[in-house]
Amino acid sequence: MREKQKQAVFFAILAAALYAINAPISKLLLDKVPTAMMAAFLYLGAGLGLALIEIIQKKTNRAGKEKPLTKKELPYTIGMVVLDIAAPLFLMAGLTMTTAANASLLNNFEIVATSVIALAIFHEAISRRLWIAIGLVTFASMILSFEDISSFSFSIGSVFVLLACICWGFENNCTRMLSEKSPVEIVIIKGFCSGTGSFLIALIVGEKIPGFGYIFGALALGFVAYGLSIFFYIYAQRYLGAAKTSAYYAISPFIGVAVSFVICREAPTPWFLLALFLMILGTYFASKDDGTL
Repeated sequence: MREKQKQAVFFAILAAALYAINAPISKLLLDKVPTAMMAAFLYLGAGLGLALIEIIQKKTNRAGKEKPLTKKELPYTIGMVVLDIAAPLFLMAGLTMTTAANASLLNNFEIVATSVIALAIFHEAISRRLWIAIGLVTFASMILSFEDISSFSFSIGSVFVLLACICWGFENNCTRMLSEKSPVEIVIIKGFCSGTGSFLIALIVGEKIPGFGYIFGALALGFVAYGLSIFFYIYAQRYLGAAKTSAYYAISPFIGVAVSFVICREAPTPWFLLALFLMILGTYFASKDDGTL
């Protein structure tokens, strides 16, 4: 079991690294791709990519013996899809109003949302260290949510990113209830159902379909940052649980921040640097969580 847990930790960190490129590259694509369309193509890319992998695995007889989803898991599956429609819509909207680095760092609030929901609804135990991490991340998120600290004016973009994190916190716990089932099947359902839902919303609100090159870019980003990331995240949840997996996943925002500074050339503010320090401290306590209450 210890070997499985070590492997699960590796998968959680790998999932974090793959997802880290989402905010900075999405920020660039949003100049040409409308918000809801972007969310749609990200999830459709995940579904298409994993469907292709499944076809290749079956043809080469490399498909693993994973349990399929059943009617028993239907409520969690529906919840997962609905939340996966809402979360990227909030995130893409937030990215149009805040910096990619800000959004990347705020993604750490997903730890807070996932852990509190895991405790309140699914009765997962939360250790003292994880509570300290939750407090530090929450305080840092509050700092990042103010456009101007001196006048206490809220950044609407940051609020949208936090709403995305809350949606993903609920979604992580729904997915945790499915983690014993086939990760490939889960990602395919997430991708096609959530992507189709977002695409229909995009058409209803009158968004225009972008050029093929931008569509391909969004689909490719979705395959890597959503499809492969979710695939490895589900494997990690199988042995670590929702709260613990989200703690290891906390490395993702810091990778995202680094990529944002390189790609988007965004200069950090003093308040951003303070929030970054608190996030690093919070992530340290989360990663050192040993489950002791």
